[in-house]
Amino acid sequence: MADRIWFLIAAAGRARRFGGPLPKPYLKIAGKTLLEHSLRTLSAVPGVAGGVVVLAPGDRRFRRLPMALRRRVVAATGGPTRALSVLNGLNALITAADDDWVLVHDAARPCLLRRDVDALIAECRRDPVGGLLAIPIADTVKQADDEGRCQRTLPRERLWRALTPQMFRHGRLARALAQALEEGFEATDEASAIERLGLKPRLVEGSALNIKVTRPADLLLAQAAMRAQGARK
Repeated sequence: MADRIWFLIAAAGRARRFGGPLPKPYLKIAGKTLLEHSLRTLSAVPGVAGGVVVLAPGDRRFRRLPMALRRRVVAATGGPTRALSVLNGLNALITAADDDWVLVHDAARPCLLRRDVDALIAECRRDPVGGLLAIPIADTVKQADDEGRCQRTLPRERLWRALTPQMFRHGRLARALAQALEEGFEATDEASAIERLGLKPRLVEGSALNIKVTRPADLLLAQAAMRAQGARK
């Protein structure tokens, strides 16, 4: 059987509520929650075998969403770190083989373009390591000292800003995350855990519209990004 593709949506981060009662994944833009937008895009990928949504402990909102009833989508409970949350999600994909691929995506990135997912899969499916969506940095980047002053300017020619999804083999990613946790390394994304194995993930250029909602103002940016995309995928 050919290696399959699964998705994992990380929705178990810190429950930043932006001053209201709702955790971030359940904030709404364009009539749907951030989580629903991500789930809708990844569920529609042709040939996807299924997926898992990793939720914060005690989350009871997900099961009320219509998309939670899809048979190929399961829920898992996250942990105190991203690495542990993603590892829990990988373990919940009980029928996934070691050589299957997993697309790991942040629920806080609701504006993911289907064409970016297709490009990532096309670039990574035959790659020996896997890879991630990313954007070359266009801004001038400063490194600060301990006093908040510019210490130096970093050359930006080879600097990229990591996005999601990130696409890696199920077994290798699980081992990389488990090793990072055992060694006390804080893997802020999946690629950083893979890099610790001595491997070099492929960078696939994505869209600047793939905004991560981390602050209240980002909701307005995400709404504008969806309008710019036109009809929803």
